Order: sequence, then structure tokens, then C-alpha cells
Amino acid sequence: RSHPSAEDIYRSVRKEFPTMSVSTVYNTLDVLKENGDVQELTIDPRKKRYGPVNTPHNHLMCNKCRHIVDINKEFKFTLPSSMTEGFELTGNHVEFFGFCSNCRKKQ
Repeated sequence: RSHPSAEDIYRSVRKEFPTMSVSTVYNTLDVLKENGDVQELTIDPRKKRYGPVNTPHNHLMCNKCRHIVDINKEFKFTLPSSMTEGFELTGNHVEFFGFCSNCRKKQ
């Protein structure tokens, strides 16, 4: 599964590391995030997701199954200077929401 939550990661490793706690997963993710090795995604309001730090990209999330897809296209916006007064813009992030083909078939 792409963009797993801490709980997803814990479930996938607990068979191989039965003494590991979910707290260890959260702590490890915090260290990886601080080191710039993973990014925390806030696209899903139900839970934090994590992904690799790679080239800038955006996300598309299914409203039903919560599957997240990377969109490797840059979207550039120009904001009026009155809105950005005092800021030096360094980038943006766009999130798209909809229904994936699997969930649409089930409707």
C-alpha cells in the first residue's frame, strides 16, 4: 500500500518483529521525518500518512477507500502580490479528491 499510516507499517512488520510496539514505529517515523527521509502527509484527515521524500508532487485520494496516488505534475499558480506581502513563496501543494475506479464499480 502506498502512503501507509504508522498503524499500517506496524501491522506489516509485527510478524517479523513481535516485540516491536506501535510507539517504536511512531518514534522511528518522527526521526525519519526530522532527518528529511520521509514526509508526513495530511491529505487524509482520518490519519497521518507517510511517503518518501522525492521530487515535488501532488496527491489524489479516493474519498471512499482512502487510496492515495502520486501525481507527478507541477501546478504553478501566480498569486497577487497583495496576498503574498511579506512572504517569499517557495512552492505549493495541490490535493485532489474523487473516487477510484474500484470504488466507482462498486457503486
